Amino acid sequence: MLPMATIFSDWQRRALVVLAAAVSLPFAAMGQVQLTGQLGVDRSELALISHREIVSLFNGTNLDGWMVRGGKASYEAKDGEIIGTVTVKGGGNTFLCTEKEYADFILELEIKADQELNSGVQIRSQCFDSETTYDFGNQTIKIPAQRVHGYQVEVDNRPERRWSGGIYDESRRGWLFSLPTNSPAGRAFKFGDWNKYRIQCLGSSIKTWVNDVPAADLVDAESLRGFIGLQVHSTDKPGLQVRFRNIRLRDLGRHYWMTAWDCRSFDGMEQRGPATWELMDGVLRVTQTGAASTNSALLGTTPLQDAVVRFKYKTIKTGFSLNFLPELEGKDQSGFSFSFLEPGGPTTNLVRAKDWNTVVAMVQRTRTTVFINGRQLSDAPIPPRSGVFPALRLPVGSAAEVYFKDFEILNCPE
Repeated sequence: MLPMATIFSDWQRRALVVLAAAVSLPFAAMGQVQLTGQLGVDRSELALISHREIVSLFNGTNLDGWMVRGGKASYEAKDGEIIGTVTVKGGGNTFLCTEKEYADFILELEIKADQELNSGVQIRSQCFDSETTYDFGNQTIKIPAQRVHGYQVEVDNRPERRWSGGIYDESRRGWLFSLPTNSPAGRAFKFGDWNKYRIQCLGSSIKTWVNDVPAADLVDAESLRGFIGLQVHSTDKPGLQVRFRNIRLRDLGRHYWMTAWDCRSFDGMEQRGPATWELMDGVLRVTQTGAASTNSALLGTTPLQDAVVRFKYKTIKTGFSLNFLPELEGKDQSGFSFSFLEPGGPTTNLVRAKDWNTVVAMVQRTRTTVFINGRQLSDAPIPPRSGVFPALRLPVGSAAEVYFKDFEILNCPE
């Protein structure tokens, strides 16, 4: 096992790559790495993208490499287009899906839908032969066998809403990133005409553009790999069609979770305050009496910059906060903190009492995002920081007992 100082240093090194390839890609133009038009990327990502080949996912003549899942709509290849047609009233959502799965990629395509027909593009999606269960805290979602589910980039048919380019979690959590009514991307969408979509998936970052206008900027790490699908939405109006053409993709490899701390040594960690921190067979246990008059904390001693981390916790008494501090010593402790105190507080309806819960936290230079059990708890701008120190902190004057395990980091691409 690596000592904690080495592990946290590795967190920082890997996270700097994640900054370029996952969570911190501005919308500024970088002409050197265009697919078509402008693409927002960071300079340090140029090497990653420039050597990746752009491939067509549609050969223009037939549907080789694709398969139909769900619903009763039909698909055909004609004149360099894929045409999806509603065949029966209420035939269910139908998807033409790639046989191959993709993880990190830049996808471009053009879409033209009849104005009365809703559609979308599935990304990192799944479809299993047997029923699948997802646990999101106090909510359990059962996905029937053969049901397509996962991220969908919206093709909206409602002019009063204009959410084209937003991100919906099909058959799972619902809307993850809906656009404000009449957003720039929504206004850029042309109903009943061809629209160019660009979709960029890199680690926990999913970004979309509609006709070169930025739309969604989602951070979510629930699914990191899956197929691409072209949707014909269920409707009561047979004969409606949606068309797809110029479907091209640049495969950027994949991100994956790796162990950051196995909870078997306190190397590289600093304990503060009266709490007792114990390591027991890969699990961290912290206890504190109600008489505690000062904060107790376990701190990492190497700063993190631009990282996506994940861990599990179980609260028996009170709870804790996840802190990111600008410095280990000194008076400036104006970092940022997320509270996991039960009962009460913002996480009450998202957690399982006295059971394991999963936290995913993304820390960028100017943004933090925190999820618990697949649900977003916070997405907020922060003052620019060159690095922060992670800490688990207990409240003053409260008896506490909390367990932690499975500390991971989202690793850089292959």
